[in-house]
Amino acid sequence: MKIIGLDQGTTSTRALVLEDGNAAIVHAVRHAQKYPRPGWVEHDPLELLENLRACLAAAGAAAAIGLANQGESCLAWDAVTKAPLSPVIVWQDNRTVDMIARLNAAGAQAETLARAGLPLDPYFSASKLAWLLQENSEAAAARKAGRLCLGTTDAFFLHHLTGKFVTDATTASRTSLMNLHTGAWDSELCALFGVPMKCLPEIRDSVGDFGAVGGVPVAASVVDQQAALVGHGCWAPGDAKITFGTGAFALALTGPAVVRRADRGLLPTVAWRIAGETTYAVEGGVYDAGSALDWARQLGLFEGFEDLNRFEAAPAIARGLAFVPALSGLACPHWDRSAGAVWIGMSAATGRRDMIQSVLEGIALRAAEVIVEMNAQVAITGPIRVDGGVAQSDYFVQFLADVLGREVMRMDFGELTALGCAQLAGPGLARPQPGGGRAAQASGRMFKPGTAAGSGWVARFSDAVARSKNWR
Repeated sequence: MKIIGLDQGTTSTRALVLEDGNAAIVHAVRHAQKYPRPGWVEHDPLELLENLRACLAAAGAAAAIGLANQGESCLAWDAVTKAPLSPVIVWQDNRTVDMIARLNAAGAQAETLARAGLPLDPYFSASKLAWLLQENSEAAAARKAGRLCLGTTDAFFLHHLTGKFVTDATTASRTSLMNLHTGAWDSELCALFGVPMKCLPEIRDSVGDFGAVGGVPVAASVVDQQAALVGHGCWAPGDAKITFGTGAFALALTGPAVVRRADRGLLPTVAWRIAGETTYAVEGGVYDAGSALDWARQLGLFEGFEDLNRFEAAPAIARGLAFVPALSGLACPHWDRSAGAVWIGMSAATGRRDMIQSVLEGIALRAAEVIVEMNAQVAITGPIRVDGGVAQSDYFVQFLADVLGREVMRMDFGELTALGCAQLAGPGLARPQPGGGRAAQASGRMFKPGTAAGSGWVARFSDAVARSKNWR
């Protein structure tokens, strides 16, 4: 049986084919990142849609399709023509920071935490959708005419590809508009943000009927990070993974329990909903991981990833050089959008190799902050599973294991988001079951913690993080 997994991510769109136990990427294409103003990040929705169609064409005939999406990225479009009325406002975008500040000042965060499980932050979709209604004249006109669609990118893609205006529970849980316990749009939250519920897509299970493309059923739709959980083989409470993409996102399964520690930057989210039964996870994020590395390469600090596997010098942090990757601010456990990226401890002897070494370490130290907070709430079992571009550096993964003082497993197969959504879509393939159950363990290389790391590294980095806060 041949299953297609589509991974529509922040920087690229990829198609994976899963057949007879073998998985391979058959097509991948990058798309433009647009920065029309400082703090604004946009994508062209038609470019993304065309890339998805190209991926489907390259994959060929199949029994089923699974779709993974960016999560919080969203847009407006016409319900009749399906034409986009706005760009995609990407999850990194912070144009709504003033709106969020006003809502915070009015005490609205208690409501979003209680109902959605999420703090007030430009990261989530609700304020972006509210901004479109206030600032986009085409969206306002479509609403007046009764033909406005508002939603995350998955709903836009599915509307075009299958004709169904739907989303799934994992994606809806990232909007700040879904009630985490009922799994339905929340009228109080929609009123709080000024987003009309009738303009939002229907929420469905993560595995089910999302329509068909050319007769091939789309049998699963899910947020990329949750798809990666499945690809990692994380099925049981306490299983945890970190995907190092544009950002770094750690998720640990909590089963039927909702873990709330927004004060420590940990957010409850839906891991998946199957046959009406919801499995939850807790998430902690780092805004800048691969994006920080791409930025460093643009600065000329390194040329290729082969330059990142080994460094002759001792860790930069041990030598007093620290980098805080806060190009887009700080997420868990700080939630400070005003923080700025910081290099501290440079001298006249500091060179490019020292600087890129500190960038890798800074990403690892930020990820370690998240895991430490997570482990305090959920007993993480087994190794921390990692994947993504940054995790291809041996130095990086070993440093992360050293800082955490626990085993870290880098998965042998790197395309775990696409693999996970294909597994969810494939009837009879390995997939999480309501109430638990574990499939065959995914394989990877284990990195064991060494003896060089110490609390001094973490304390020194914490000092650098404190200096980066409240900068903007």
